[in-house]
Amino acid sequence: MGQLVAETINLYRRHFWASLALGLGPAAGAVGLTLIPGLSKLVFGITAFALLMTASYLGAVALATAEAPARSSLLIGAAIGYFVFVPALFLYSLFILPAVLWLALFGLSVPAAVIERVGFREALQRGYRLGRADYVHAAGSLATLVIVAFLTATVLFFLLRGASQLERSVAAFLSLLVISPILFLGAALLYFDQAARDPTRRSDADLHHAVHPDRAGRADAEGEPRPSA
Repeated sequence: MGQLVAETINLYRRHFWASLALGLGPAAGAVGLTLIPGLSKLVFGITAFALLMTASYLGAVALATAEAPARSSLLIGAAIGYFVFVPALFLYSLFILPAVLWLALFGLSVPAAVIERVGFREALQRGYRLGRADYVHAAGSLATLVIVAFLTATVLFFLLRGASQLERSVAAFLSLLVISPILFLGAALLYFDQAARDPTRRSDADLHHAVHPDRAGRADAEGEPRPSA
């Protein structure tokens, strides 16, 4: 889990401006949710905000693979991302842990669709299988990313905030702009971790991501090199 966080930060550093851009939509959407009242907040959340989250996740997958995804794969990934993020938003409104558990089980369907170029149903099945390949690791890794992002964003918010509502909104936007990409980049890199752990599809262990593109697959849970397929 610590290795995933380190690789996420490394990927962020290597593609700083592109990674920072991933936070624009989620930051604006999150601030918008705090300002929009009543039923309009719900409508905004399950439409615009879910789509903004999906777009950032797709961008993170593209950065993690260092390749231009096919348009058809992006469309399928976008549909799956929306399908996955809407329930996650409802679960998050109850408590953050159920949302993390849901995303650990189905969230990897998005990179599966983009990277493996499979259809909607196949990508959902593949993402579910990847999540179950080592579910404790997947859920724990996402939880670690959420904790790191939350604590860092909170500290940054309190450093930037002012007395007025406008100043607090600006501080919230800036903190989420800088920190939220960690969640999307980390989730994209988690795909490679889980693919290396999936015993049903051995060839996935040889997929490379942009942090260490020349190595022969991901390391195992103890951090030792895994034999090449």
